[in-house]
Amino acid sequence: MSMTSKSQQDVRLTRTSHVGAAASRPSDGAIDFVRNVAANPVAPSPARPLGYVFPTNQMKAVYSTMVGFDTLRIRKYRVGSVIADFEMIFAYSIKQQNLIEKSDFMSSSLSASINLETSGVVRLIMPSQNPVCNYDKPNLTCTVREDLRSTPVWQLKRAGTVLEIFNGTQADVTDITMGTKVSLKRISALWAGEYTCIYRQEGNFTKINHTASAVMNVSLLPNIDITLTPPFPRCSKDLEFVTIKVKCEIESNNESYNVVWKGKHLSSLFPFLTDDAYMADVVASCNNSYDKPIVMCTFRNKCKEERTALTAVHLIYANDHFCPADGHWKDTKAGFEAVLKCQTGERKRKCSADGTWEKESSTCVKQQVHDVLQEAEIIDIGLGSLDDNSAKVFSLLQNVTSDSATINTSPDINTTVSVFSILTQKIQSIDDKLTVDNFLESSSNILDSSLKESWTKQPDVGNLSLAERYLDSLEQLIHKTNLCHARKQENLDAAISNCRQSSECSATVLNNSVVLVGQDPGDVKTAGFRELGQYLPQENETFINSVIVSVTTENQLASVEVRIKFALIKHRPRNVEIKCVAWDNNTRSWSSKGCEWDPSDKGLASCICRHLSSFAVLMSKAPMDIPGLRELTLVGLSVSVSSLILTLAIELAVWSSVVRTDQSFIRHTAHVNICLCLLVADSCFLAALNPIYQNEEMWCRIFVLLKHFSYLAVFFWMFSLSSMLLLNNVFVFHALSRKTYLRLSMVLGYACPSLIVVITFLYYNNGAEGDYYSSDTCWLRYAGLLKGSIHTFVVPVGAIALFNTFSMVVVIIKLLDNSATTNRYNEKEKKAAVSVVRSVILLTPIFGVTWIFGFAVMLVDLTSGPIAFVVHYAFDLLNTFQGFYILLTTCLADKQIREVLLNQIRRNEAASVTDSTTK
Repeated sequence: MSMTSKSQQDVRLTRTSHVGAAASRPSDGAIDFVRNVAANPVAPSPARPLGYVFPTNQMKAVYSTMVGFDTLRIRKYRVGSVIADFEMIFAYSIKQQNLIEKSDFMSSSLSASINLETSGVVRLIMPSQNPVCNYDKPNLTCTVREDLRSTPVWQLKRAGTVLEIFNGTQADVTDITMGTKVSLKRISALWAGEYTCIYRQEGNFTKINHTASAVMNVSLLPNIDITLTPPFPRCSKDLEFVTIKVKCEIESNNESYNVVWKGKHLSSLFPFLTDDAYMADVVASCNNSYDKPIVMCTFRNKCKEERTALTAVHLIYANDHFCPADGHWKDTKAGFEAVLKCQTGERKRKCSADGTWEKESSTCVKQQVHDVLQEAEIIDIGLGSLDDNSAKVFSLLQNVTSDSATINTSPDINTTVSVFSILTQKIQSIDDKLTVDNFLESSSNILDSSLKESWTKQPDVGNLSLAERYLDSLEQLIHKTNLCHARKQENLDAAISNCRQSSECSATVLNNSVVLVGQDPGDVKTAGFRELGQYLPQENETFINSVIVSVTTENQLASVEVRIKFALIKHRPRNVEIKCVAWDNNTRSWSSKGCEWDPSDKGLASCICRHLSSFAVLMSKAPMDIPGLRELTLVGLSVSVSSLILTLAIELAVWSSVVRTDQSFIRHTAHVNICLCLLVADSCFLAALNPIYQNEEMWCRIFVLLKHFSYLAVFFWMFSLSSMLLLNNVFVFHALSRKTYLRLSMVLGYACPSLIVVITFLYYNNGAEGDYYSSDTCWLRYAGLLKGSIHTFVVPVGAIALFNTFSMVVVIIKLLDNSATTNRYNEKEKKAAVSVVRSVILLTPIFGVTWIFGFAVMLVDLTSGPIAFVVHYAFDLLNTFQGFYILLTTCLADKQIREVLLNQIRRNEAASVTDSTTK
């Protein structure tokens, strides 16, 4: 058996001599024999560098000692160098170990290294049938005559690209005795090309490639797309037949097909061929009593294998409902779906049963995005290594997603997520740094905020939403990724912590700190995702108010504690509940099971969870509701308003009888004005609870102004009452007249509150919602300690309450001083002063204690627990029933008023009896 050995000699010399010591290999005198890839015949007079003498005779002297040596000749020199191609021919088979030994000797003699490529040593056995058929499972076998002590390599060259063949879903590479075999389990156009089997041997300074190559063609069956023009032919009343163009399209390839057309229930069929498709004109009857027409085209390849595509012709008869043409959409029969093809995907639009168009849906994907998906689908078929193929896919994906305009539609996002899902199932690990960066960057790119609409418009695929598929895929891929040198991305941050020597490890992702406590967790991988929370399914009453943090561990843990300090995206308003939640794959929802929230951190949400998952903070869209509080408020205010009206009626009825002294005038004037102001405030509260006014910004602002003024006026009238009482008792010789008192009281009771309200209104952005008041409560706004408009009410009220307490102490001391009291007052004045003191003593707790609880309501958050509910119920009971308490304490509990009322009732009864007797 003959064998041809082809070599090329690369001599880079700075001197003409090529002799060198065998033990010395200087770089300036190296001679490289490399693989000869030229296939052209050798020139008869090869050009050689000036002054250079190739050691042909020396090489012949060495190789001619091998059995079967025939010839050695120079084929050519490389242009611009002293590289020479040479060829050796042996008459019959030689021992490859002998060839290596001779080549090593030559290399040592010439101070060079030699690379050889042989043919004839390896035999490649191809399938008996070429091309192979579409449904075949061909075997390719490579054999050798002697044990070459090396691992064979299979390569496939197609479209100018050389790919190594590995075990995969479509190929099995197995070793056999004195050889190797490739078994193809599924044939496609990807497996057509030139196959090469390579055995590589190495000596001390010699490398030999033993190769054998052959071409395998594939006879394919095409994917057929059959369409009608028009898609739904119309039969009008005056038509007996309609003509339809049928097109059968296939993707371009080099295969020659025999196409057969058939039809059922057609009047005629005329096939013809165009440049880009197989066509047919068919004629169908408009008689709706006939069976439905059917058209089919069958493609037959060289192997006599067939594939058929068929379509039914849905005619629109004269009395049928249909959707009329609308732009690109043609007439469509009711109950059917119109389809428009795009480059990759299709657009669909349903025509409802009553003949109206429904909303369009689309699966059209940009070509570059679709190309990435196709590459991802074949990374594990066996063409190329899995690591190299996955690196290529991530590189393509990074390039595609770097421009958000390329993935700005729902189908584009869906396809990109599908790439991640496919890679999750196929990839075992991601270790290359560039591949890791491409993976993380592309994962971050599709979370860009500009793509929100593309995420939310995408319907669920199967049982999982788009965001769920993304999260599930990313969790698994990150778990397989070497994150040691991972770069932080804009919307995705991933970190790794080696916790083999510690039971506690920490990480920070997207400004959220994570601490994991567990026994020997190994490598702990933490990832943070921006924007993703708003795309995952959640209840309408809540929303995700943090990034999503995913935590995985290398080792399975019997128990684990994960502590996360979330930075909230939006500040948590008062009384709004937040929950620490984890994603539950079983229920496809957020679950607070196993997670706790610590409300003590301000601006952060501290969560403790006792399992691994993807975590987030869930916040309510509305404040917490207190059960029964609205009903209690309605009842209390109704009772209060009725009581205040009754109190005013009683004051008017007994005024002339009880107002006999200056002290009583002061007291009852203050009572009437307090009741009037409180009546206005309670009425506004009642009105604000009415659904008609709740959503009206103008009415809410008016109610806040009236309540602000009225409640301040109540306290300022109490201030007026106590200050006048103090003045009359301390400065006994400077008593004020009723007219003077009335003027001063009007200034204190109404002018001061008005001034405070006006200044507050103007200061807080002219009473703007969110600054001056809250639309949720139609009341002044609390924004923190000494922050917010509520303090323009709390501070004056607190000051007045303290002054009233001081005034009462002074007046009581004076009244208890019998000598001073006797000199100043007669008996009536003294009783009147006592009644005033009693009123102030009773009214101050009624209003003061109420607003102490009101201030506590501002400070205590409903999320604090049962104590917060107790405070709210106490404030509501005291505040809403104030009118009733005033009726009891200042009217019905006053002995003088009771006596006057009873006397008036008796006189009225006596007058009624007299009138009856007279009649």
